[in-house]
Amino acid sequence: MDLADILSADAIIPSLDVTCKKQALSELAVKAAEITHLEQRDIFDALLQRERLGSTGLGRGIAIPHVKFKALTNIVCMFARLAKPIPFDSQDDQDVDLIFVLLAPEHASGDHLKALARISRLVREPATLEQLRSAKDADTLRRLLTSTAASHAA
Repeated sequence: MDLADILSADAIIPSLDVTCKKQALSELAVKAAEITHLEQRDIFDALLQRERLGSTGLGRGIAIPHVKFKALTNIVCMFARLAKPIPFDSQDDQDVDLIFVLLAPEHASGDHLKALARISRLVREPATLEQLRSAKDADTLRRLLTSTAASHAA
């Protein structure tokens, strides 16, 4: 699964200015509602509920909140780079500055897992993380996230 298929240009936030996890999820839910036409409150509540099950903070400054919705027909990915890292209850206790949000249809278990795996492979590379953190704008971020080389990284 290529991120280019699920990450639209309007789903990239190059500098999200938030101070805590709850505020980050709230702001991301607003943007997700614009993209998906789902209710912002429903998205926010689902993201909060997912975090209650266990933090989606993977470590190394990365989080991948992911939830499913009956009303969605296709997977939607969003990416936000935070203006300042925030506590996220990550596995390594590092603050988070890169957040991928994955919203999937309820029936898309296989594709949902493929998308999570794709993002995980992408952020495994230290050079990619450095490029994401230093990119100047949303267009550069999108190129980094969807490039052919990145999409086939193992």
